[in-house]
Amino acid sequence: MKTVAAAFLFAAATTPCLAGAWTQPAGGGQVIIKYEDVRADDGFDPDGARVPLPAERRERFASVFAEYGLSDRVTLRLRTDLQSGEDAFVDYEGRGPLEVGVNWRLHRGATTAAALYVGFSQGGEGRNAGYAAPGEGDRDAEVRLAVGRSFTALPGPLARASASGAFVEAQVARRARDGLPDEARLDLTVGVRPDPDWLLLTQVYAGAADQDGPRWVNLEASAVRQFGPWRLQAGWRTSLAGRETPAAQGPVIGLWRNF
Repeated sequence: MKTVAAAFLFAAATTPCLAGAWTQPAGGGQVIIKYEDVRADDGFDPDGARVPLPAERRERFASVFAEYGLSDRVTLRLRTDLQSGEDAFVDYEGRGPLEVGVNWRLHRGATTAAALYVGFSQGGEGRNAGYAAPGEGDRDAEVRLAVGRSFTALPGPLARASASGAFVEAQVARRARDGLPDEARLDLTVGVRPDPDWLLLTQVYAGAADQDGPRWVNLEASAVRQFGPWRLQAGWRTSLAGRETPAAQGPVIGLWRNF
């Protein structure tokens, strides 16, 4: 059991990239500050069965995601976080990976969009920094394809528009990691705007590491309330299935700012 629990340290954290199919307009952008506090008493063993952990595992993430439209076709993205956590084997805290990338618009129609993202990240640092970036190597690279469909003729499902509607989006990614097995990832998002001030989100984050490594399927459901250029997000994240990963769950709080 100790070997299985130690492998949990390398499980990938949820790193959402919301509505990546719709790039930002030139000179426009957004910043999302997000806090997650997740806990796990159980984990998924190598066969995917749910088993008790030797001790409670707790992780806290305070992340910053920012993007800025360099042009109507190219959006610059930045992401990093502060992490802390403890379980039966390690106690860590520090800065997580710093990621920089560009999202290039492949297609933009009245209701459909597609984009290709390429990003690179540098590993975190801090106390027990080797564990302060679960699921990430020292130098990682990612290629991500996002395709979305909006059910209203908006320039993007998250645009500041006085309209109701919905959107769906799928993202597939391949992540090359330095010193750890590479990963394949799949993110699915369904968003519903019941009125101009509210956005309801259901998101699934799934992935698998090569070489029979960890696998995970996480669900996040949240509500986003708009106040002018600001948005406040509150939700809950939970692990649905996995292999060599914690069965974690906990609240998610986000503050968004468009500019």
